[in-house]
Amino acid sequence: MKLMRTEEALGQVLCHDITQIIPGVSKGPVFRKGHIITEEDIPVLLKNGKDSVYIWEKDENMLHENEGAAVLFDLCKNAYISPSEVKEGKIEAIADIDGLFKVDVERLNRINSLGEMMISCRHGNFPVKAGDKLAGMRVIPLVIEKEKMEKAREVSAGSPILSLLPFIHKKVGILSTGNEVFHHRIEDSFTPAVEKKLKEYDTEIVAREVSPDDAETEISCIRRLLDAGADMILCTGGMSVDPDDKTPLAIRSVADRVVTYGAPVLPGAMFMLAYYEESSIPVMGLPGCVMYAKRTVFDLVLPRIMAGEILEKKDFDIMGEGGLCLNCPECVFPNCSFGK
Repeated sequence: MKLMRTEEALGQVLCHDITQIIPGVSKGPVFRKGHIITEEDIPVLLKNGKDSVYIWEKDENMLHENEGAAVLFDLCKNAYISPSEVKEGKIEAIADIDGLFKVDVERLNRINSLGEMMISCRHGNFPVKAGDKLAGMRVIPLVIEKEKMEKAREVSAGSPILSLLPFIHKKVGILSTGNEVFHHRIEDSFTPAVEKKLKEYDTEIVAREVSPDDAETEISCIRRLLDAGADMILCTGGMSVDPDDKTPLAIRSVADRVVTYGAPVLPGAMFMLAYYEESSIPVMGLPGCVMYAKRTVFDLVLPRIMAGEILEKKDFDIMGEGGLCLNCPECVFPNCSFGK
């Protein structure tokens, strides 16, 4: 590109957007990159503080900022992510579907450490809606060396840095435990709280069971839920270390693999996740906090299960930072620190 006095730029091609800001009214490009400057444009440019403008001089070793942004988007996209229009050298990644947003944090950080380019995104492992903005990307200067963008491609080689996993349909079985519920001493308020969470996703409750605090009965109930075709089982209550709480034992007896009993999350420390039948059917033990707290560990795990992820212990080990819900008077989750 070449810097030229505005009064002398008649007929030249702008190599960058010219932004006009009207305080309290609008901000946007008054001229786009590629615009051919006319005589009428010159006073408009001067009014916007542009005594000089950059005009395009093609260099085979350089990329314009718009082209650089397109390269960065190509490193991020997958089948369910679309680009916005390039605006002032920036492209935004937009969700095409409802799903679970995923970020390869290590490769994202490597790209941002290269200098003169950036990708900024929302936190991964959270649900998003179709049309949501997921990320923005651009190069910092107006032009950048092609060699640098090739380095970015090398650093990010493989799968996309960002991805969006579609939610899948789940047939849910719910086991309510506790002598007080089984003998109708109190009304079951746990199951309705869980059903409310499930309504946020594509779920179908195929069976319900109620059990006293008896391990053998709970085991039989879980097996009946599996026989009913459930591909996700939620066990409510009985998750503490009290002698009469038998749910963890029942889950261990039925499951083929226990991922975790306990999570570094408050509320939700006594959460349990196991898998039945070659790790395909999740069986969860939900602690009592899920019944009354606004947000718990269940809100961090459920979206990932609904996207078909198979979680490992390491996924829970890193939840400590950001694992404390502040129980704000007005809950704005997920637009807060919980789970991040």
